[in-house]
Amino acid sequence: MLTLYSYPELFGVADNNGYGLKVYAFFKLAGVAFVHEHVFDASAAPRGQLPYIVDDGETIGDSETIIAHVTAKHRLTIDALLSPEQRRTNHLVTRMLDNLYWVMSYSRWKDERYYPAFRDAFIAQHPQLTAEGLDKAKAYNAQRYHYQGIGRYTPEQAYARGLADLEVLADIVPAAGFVHGAAPTSCDAGIYGFIANIYFFPIPTPLKAFVDAHANLVAHCERVHAAVTEA
Repeated sequence: MLTLYSYPELFGVADNNGYGLKVYAFFKLAGVAFVHEHVFDASAAPRGQLPYIVDDGETIGDSETIIAHVTAKHRLTIDALLSPEQRRTNHLVTRMLDNLYWVMSYSRWKDERYYPAFRDAFIAQHPQLTAEGLDKAKAYNAQRYHYQGIGRYTPEQAYARGLADLEVLADIVPAAGFVHGAAPTSCDAGIYGFIANIYFFPIPTPLKAFVDAHANLVAHCERVHAAVTEA
């Protein structure tokens, strides 16, 4: 049996991290049978990062590597009909979401306007956590942001990067259906992983305001959410 290890759920979303939710949504949309285990401590994960899977005793990390492995091993057809141009779009969207990740994370852990609400919501849903423990995670993330670069930006500069990414997604995501047609593909799973972690979080960041103001992003998120929660 394939087991997915990822961060815990929050605000009705199966994983409060965009990468873990992307893999979760991909498995659901592709019809992959799996067990989902939520963990807080990533120290046992490959490279100390979640998500990862254990598939017949083989441990694999990195969301894109996981998707490629499971697609090949289980002969998944979710992306089989994509054209070369559509595959290039998927690649570019994936890399753009890597940038959006840092801005999303910044909004939760770095921006003092929003961190208390995020912390309190996490503790309310997962009472085994403590404010002291989350404050340590906040300090750790501050170091990550500094070395990555986003931590050296003002909030306005940081959000400008994320809003630029969301502008592109708003142009790509259709008002009906999915990115590449009537059926969802891995691209929809990836977009959902990140947009759901903005849209369903009732914390009024600039990213949340942008998503709420774009009906196509909201509708796409709700379509994928319905598909993965019913699967």
